[in-house]
Amino acid sequence: MPADLAAAMRPRLPAIVPAIAEAVAAADPAVAETAGAKFDRDVHTAVRVALDRFLDLAGTDDPALPPRIREVFVALGAAEARENRGPELLLGGLRTAARLLLRAASQALVDARAGAPVAVEEIIDLSDATSAFVDELATACTDGLARQLREQAGEGDRRRRRVADLLLRGGAPADVAREAAAAIGWAALDRVVPVLLPPDQARDARFRFAADGVVAERAGDAVLLLRAGPRAGRAALAEAFDGRPAAVGPALPWPEAPEAVRLAERVAELFGTGTGPVFVEDHFAALALRGEPGALAALSSRRLAALHDLRPAQREQLLVTLESWLRHWGSRGAVAAELFVHPQTVSYRLNRLRDLLGPDLDDPAARFELLVVLTHRATRNSMAAGAVPDEDAAMSGTPEGFTYRIRKNGDVEILHHGRPAGVLRGPVAARFLADVDTGDPQELMARVTGNYRHGNERAARNHPRNRGR
Repeated sequence: MPADLAAAMRPRLPAIVPAIAEAVAAADPAVAETAGAKFDRDVHTAVRVALDRFLDLAGTDDPALPPRIREVFVALGAAEARENRGPELLLGGLRTAARLLLRAASQALVDARAGAPVAVEEIIDLSDATSAFVDELATACTDGLARQLREQAGEGDRRRRRVADLLLRGGAPADVAREAAAAIGWAALDRVVPVLLPPDQARDARFRFAADGVVAERAGDAVLLLRAGPRAGRAALAEAFDGRPAAVGPALPWPEAPEAVRLAERVAELFGTGTGPVFVEDHFAALALRGEPGALAALSSRRLAALHDLRPAQREQLLVTLESWLRHWGSRGAVAAELFVHPQTVSYRLNRLRDLLGPDLDDPAARFELLVVLTHRATRNSMAAGAVPDEDAAMSGTPEGFTYRIRKNGDVEILHHGRPAGVLRGPVAARFLADVDTGDPQELMARVTGNYRHGNERAARNHPRNRGR
């Protein structure tokens, strides 16, 4: 650089520094509006330090940036990374600064020489020196930005590993799990969908689902845990893993993530993953029949979701009817006889069920899954009412000819003078047995069935269904 440049420019620095700083800050108006006073101060400081150092180099062979000054620009790049801004703004600002610096230096030389010409070679040397100096500044800034990004990536990876660990281990307090999820940008933690992958797909899954999932690498596989959303839907996952081996678990509330992973492992073990994704929801019934309680619960939630908002009594009534209807292959008369109701009542309930369940009642696979769920439910209710005898056991009822016995399967058979008068199954049997020790069995049966033929007439008249008859 020309030896007299420093003497020519230093008196002008109080005006040149703010002019260049304002131009650099205004290079991106959107950032300038939101960055605030600290951003303006940082830019002003960086320009002043850079110009002081640039003039110190005039007529010397010293390195462009000693460590103390270089760290100023390394810190500037790191600050940009912390604000989630890329290098484009920095590099654009440096280009603006280089152009203004060259113009200011050239004008200072012309003015300082009082009309003496400035040689073209001097302007070229000044331009080369300015470009080389700004390149050093750009290198320092991008080094700082890259260093900060690496640090943030390491911290981000640590946070994501923690979320994956909390979900896989289970039992985490809700506030701890939600705080960890918020730290990786998940505004809410609701349901999660696990996807089992070969170990060599862990990196790709981590990259492709960075915003919506976390990946845990295990000894024999990798587990991708996706928060419920569009990218965790069946269609999206079928497309994402088309041609790749994967086992997709059910979408369950996040505290049940370990169970969802276990079901995915079980499906992969039983049915394999082949060359495309296998979905646990396609095998709920098979898993339930193999004694998987988690599959049974998920299947029940899925198949009976349409009845969830009904009043408990109405829901119970429809479920009992549906279970009997499925078991009797759609025979309305058999259902009516079993439940002690009029066949038209059965028809009314079935119409209501069709409104709620739609085409499921005509789909063989859906009907089978419903039967699995409802049979388990009826058995559970019967068992909850009391221990089932090892053998059929006659039990005394009332002195007016009614007795009942509990069958081995939990059903309650009603007898009238020793002749079969009806069978109570599922929840009806459970309610009967729950109350039988504290009430009159004859009146109880009339109350349960509301039937004149099989009970005390006075009790039958008091049944809500029979009032006014």
